[in-house]
Amino acid sequence: MDADTARLVERRQRTFGPTSVLFYETPMHVVSASGVWMTTADGQRYLDVYNNVPSVGHCHPRVVEAIARQAGQLNTHTRYLYDIIHTYAERLLETFPAGLDKVTFTCTGSESNDLAMRVATAATGKRGFIVTDNAYHGNTAAVTDVSPSSMPGKPLPPHVRAVRAPDVYHAPTDDLAGRFAAEVQDAIDSLEADGIGVAGLLVDTIFSSDGIYADPAPFLGPAVAAVHAAGGLFIADEVQPGFGRTGDAMWGFMRHQVTPDIVTLGKPMGNGFPMGGVVSRTDLLEAFTKSVGYFNTFGGNPVAAAAGLAVLNVIQDEGLVAHAADAGQYLRERLRALAGNGHPEIGDVRGAGLYVGVEFVRDPLTREPDPDLARRAINGLHKKRVLIGAAGRHGNVLKIRPPLVFSRENADQLVQSLEEVLSI
Repeated sequence: MDADTARLVERRQRTFGPTSVLFYETPMHVVSASGVWMTTADGQRYLDVYNNVPSVGHCHPRVVEAIARQAGQLNTHTRYLYDIIHTYAERLLETFPAGLDKVTFTCTGSESNDLAMRVATAATGKRGFIVTDNAYHGNTAAVTDVSPSSMPGKPLPPHVRAVRAPDVYHAPTDDLAGRFAAEVQDAIDSLEADGIGVAGLLVDTIFSSDGIYADPAPFLGPAVAAVHAAGGLFIADEVQPGFGRTGDAMWGFMRHQVTPDIVTLGKPMGNGFPMGGVVSRTDLLEAFTKSVGYFNTFGGNPVAAAAGLAVLNVIQDEGLVAHAADAGQYLRERLRALAGNGHPEIGDVRGAGLYVGVEFVRDPLTREPDPDLARRAINGLHKKRVLIGAAGRHGNVLKIRPPLVFSRENADQLVQSLEEVLSI
């Protein structure tokens, strides 16, 4: 590291301690960002194919202007009346199916999932939750309990059951929907046998931490039906696939032709401004508020509402859902062509819209995961000024989730850089 970066690392370790996490073998000192680009202190520009938080692009001028204007006018909490939060709530709810007619604002996806679990427990009178076996849903105490990826190798709490991710690459099947539903039913039976019962099935509808599993959709319907038959709820975690990322629709669950009981929102909602939300039904929220009061000081504050409204406007005005479909399809085609052109270490390319997974394997026949190659690729791409991360139980899946303004030209740069790294 150069001297300035080394000093920043020392300051980070001295003040943050062991909770600090930094990307890459050589940490980055970032000073600015715009669109799909991030710029470091030495003036180098990096193509960002990792950050879904600035969903409509880093520092989008319309979002920046909306935040600045509102911050200069009013910022307080939601126990006062002001127009913009209600305008935003109305616009947001218009994007959901009939019945999902109420929104509760939070500040993070972790808070959203925590609240969703509390609502499900109050509404059903049961305590059990079913998740996938490498899921991540946030970092509160309750949500960490349902995030197996946060505690690898440790037993799940008694009220949590994990089922296999919908992986047809390592475990092929002609009936993914049936297999997934059968495993969910086994989890339901186990929870009921232990006297816990099922409060909810909680899934990220792109299964991002599990390794990114989008197809063959729809496959969630039978599992959701099994949970409903047992008196539980379906909670769709849309923090990762939401706001048009899958290219099919505004929300990832729509690919599966199901309507959740509760939907949780987070990171991309404010394009980097902290905000989250829980969308649900009146009856479920009434059951919850009969047992406990709920108030979130910063959830739904006027500046957050301004950021969120600007994001919705940009997605609509710039046609970013359709753009995600087009750019994502082009990217997957380019990556599959690369795999077929002398790179069998790319075992699978999958995803939807601008959420794409590239799985590295040691052998295309055995499909043994190759996390070492993934690490080399991540750091090799970093040296070529492309930012990327990994997913999956073994960390062998490149996780591609750029800002939604990512273009075909950006895809070409990514694929060319990856080819150069893999050819070393």
